[in-house]
Amino acid sequence: MSEATTPAGATPPKAVSGPLNYLDDRFGSTTFFKRNAKKVFPDHWSFMLGEIALYSFIILLLTGVFLTLWFQPSMAHTVYDGSYTKLQGVGMSEAYASTLHISFDVRGGLLMRQMHHWAALLFMASIMAHLLRVFFTGAYRKPRELNWLIGLSMFMLGMVEGLFGYSLPDDLLSGTGLRITQGVAESIPVVGSYLYMFLFGGEFPEGNNGDIIPRLFTLHVLLIPALILALVTAHMMIMWVQKHTAMPVKNQTEQQVYGYPFYPVFMAKTGAYFLFTFGVCALLGAFAQINPIWLFGPYDPGAISSGSQPDFYMGILEGSLRIMPNWETNVLGHTISWNVLIPALGPLGLVFMGLGLWPFLEQWITGDKRHHHVNDRPRNAPVRTGVGMAAVAFYGILWLAGA
Repeated sequence: MSEATTPAGATPPKAVSGPLNYLDDRFGSTTFFKRNAKKVFPDHWSFMLGEIALYSFIILLLTGVFLTLWFQPSMAHTVYDGSYTKLQGVGMSEAYASTLHISFDVRGGLLMRQMHHWAALLFMASIMAHLLRVFFTGAYRKPRELNWLIGLSMFMLGMVEGLFGYSLPDDLLSGTGLRITQGVAESIPVVGSYLYMFLFGGEFPEGNNGDIIPRLFTLHVLLIPALILALVTAHMMIMWVQKHTAMPVKNQTEQQVYGYPFYPVFMAKTGAYFLFTFGVCALLGAFAQINPIWLFGPYDPGAISSGSQPDFYMGILEGSLRIMPNWETNVLGHTISWNVLIPALGPLGLVFMGLGLWPFLEQWITGDKRHHHVNDRPRNAPVRTGVGMAAVAFYGILWLAGA
């Protein structure tokens, strides 16, 4: 797919030629930088959804580094003596005590905690919106099937990362979520108990020598962010090489891109979008309370908060657990808990497997193996739109059931 170029005889502005000449004098890379600086990006509001996901992830990394400096990933027992008087003298884990310390005694700590949590919600919401935009416009078609799978992988990793993240403070709400995670792991036939013991390092809660919080911390801070960062990099590189899809506007063709050059127009616009996203997260973190762990108290296996609910992106699992009948089967002295296994693995497995296979099924059924660089209007692809809305309704009903 060709790109728009500078008209013949036109002189690039000094803001463009200056930095390129600077780099060329040192790296001899004029061709590479000039070619990519002129790269054209189509202009449509829906493309901003993916950018919001990227900028939310950057905010998560920045605020996460701040929180890591003070958080203690330990289940060792301690007695709280911080500035929150209502919990003074209460026994708790060091993880919960350090989260209270961040919230009440570290300058800017509560702002960073709440910005981190709001950015996580925005990250997942923007990925979901971006995924729906790509699906309904057919932007996953050849040659972008691999990038579609990478996006789905980021969504799944984001759900796991969020679960591990809000479980770290070891408060009553997050401990309840971990108890449900334990039950889900144990419900898997044959390997469930081994998987549970491998993840938790023993019975949960384990007391002073517990392994679950340190393990979740390592996964949440090191492994999963590294995987997401690698997938984001691959996603962006593939998109850069394959060119961005374009919306069906007047004079748009499969061969020509209409839009703005990467430098300086697109860089200025995308920089502003990052600042907007950062500002929204900062305002929410400052004025909209989220996850007030001091109201929940430390985790107690014998207690549960009234109306306990996970973050919105886990709502489909909560809803499916709530409406599933109490089905169990005993086979050779072993109990299979269908009432936990099916809600935990069924709905998300159906949604993600269907989304992952859809580009290949559509290509096989329609026999369309052409390259597609211009998106469809949803109304012009009624089968895809109908199937997509059925999946949205399925997801939405289960999500509402969790509320």
